[in-house]
Amino acid sequence: MSQNQITGSPASAPMDPRVADAIDILARLVAFDTESSKSNLPLVSFVCELLRARDVPFVVVPNAEGDKAALFVTIGPMEDGGIVLSGHTDVVPVAGQTWTSDPFTLRREGDRLYGRGTTDMKGFDAVCLAMIEEFKRAPLKKPIHILLSYDEETTCAGPLDTIARFGLDLPRPVAVIVGEPTLMQAADAHKSIATFRTSVRGLEAHSSKPQLGANAIEGAAALIHDLYGFAQELAGGVGGCDARFDPPTSTLNVGTIEGGSARNILARDCSFLWEFRGLPGAPQDLALKRLEAHAREVVLPRLRRFAPHATVETIVEVEVPGLLAQEESLARTLALKLLRANHTIAAPFATEAGRFQQAGLSTIVCGPGSIDQAHQPDEYVETAQLAACVGLLRALAAELS
Repeated sequence: MSQNQITGSPASAPMDPRVADAIDILARLVAFDTESSKSNLPLVSFVCELLRARDVPFVVVPNAEGDKAALFVTIGPMEDGGIVLSGHTDVVPVAGQTWTSDPFTLRREGDRLYGRGTTDMKGFDAVCLAMIEEFKRAPLKKPIHILLSYDEETTCAGPLDTIARFGLDLPRPVAVIVGEPTLMQAADAHKSIATFRTSVRGLEAHSSKPQLGANAIEGAAALIHDLYGFAQELAGGVGGCDARFDPPTSTLNVGTIEGGSARNILARDCSFLWEFRGLPGAPQDLALKRLEAHAREVVLPRLRRFAPHATVETIVEVEVPGLLAQEESLARTLALKLLRANHTIAAPFATEAGRFQQAGLSTIVCGPGSIDQAHQPDEYVETAQLAACVGLLRALAAELS
């Protein structure tokens, strides 16, 4: 790889060859603009060429539309019982952010590597790919798999088609390490997330005679007001409390609202987008049921006094399950052993880990970088974090040999 694909000043200290390889690969991965709204196929094609050059078997798992794909790689014996290293290839947008340099050109400044996705989570992907040669040389008794997915930043549905093939035409693993940024600590729990679009339909009328219509904005405002009342109840412990999380309760938020056509017209339509982040094990429809009850008992009767056909409809857009801590989890035990650690943490963000756990696979979250850098302008990962990840994967190869 040519040096001009990485800008800035390199660190002066001697570097582990695998870390150097990971940085080179990371530069190539960052160069692909894989925002979730765009295809990841050019990146997948690059990784496929890398795998062919290393004579490593892989399977491409396209989505239904054919514009994106997951990649499932196997090093070692082609049999059940292996470990999956799971990372995603998509990144969040850079639009509206102020970057010091091109976000899609890796910039090295001392021990920091800047670029979109360096932390979330192409840094982990790069380390996994850089370790392939060492994995091949190890006398693995069980396989190490690498799964690169898509759409993690929007639905976390990217690995589902691959998961569905485990135990059929793909080997079924026994554990999964999801390499989201945890500063290389083992996270055995995270919250769920569910996102919704609620639409209120009323009846237009002149604002001087409100009794002739039903204002959809008024109905939406009443629903939102009650949702935030419920948010206060959640903060007080309704729905559970877990001190491992910050905050220690389930939360909700209304992100956008739009409706109406003019200030002197009662709005016919109003809609708002909102989300619920639940503690592991909390019902993902907990807040939805609250909204539906308030709509049925309070909002719709008000609207229908003058607009018999008024409606409130909510569409569930995305549901990502939480990761529930399991004390005797194989993945938890394995990660703590590899890290030489004696405790786990809870992650404040949602990941694909819950998808694997729902499929009956023991799962842990552990990867390089800090979530505080994710989604930010001038996102970066430290080379020390990549080195720590290399150490984890070396220990994994030794454990499986």
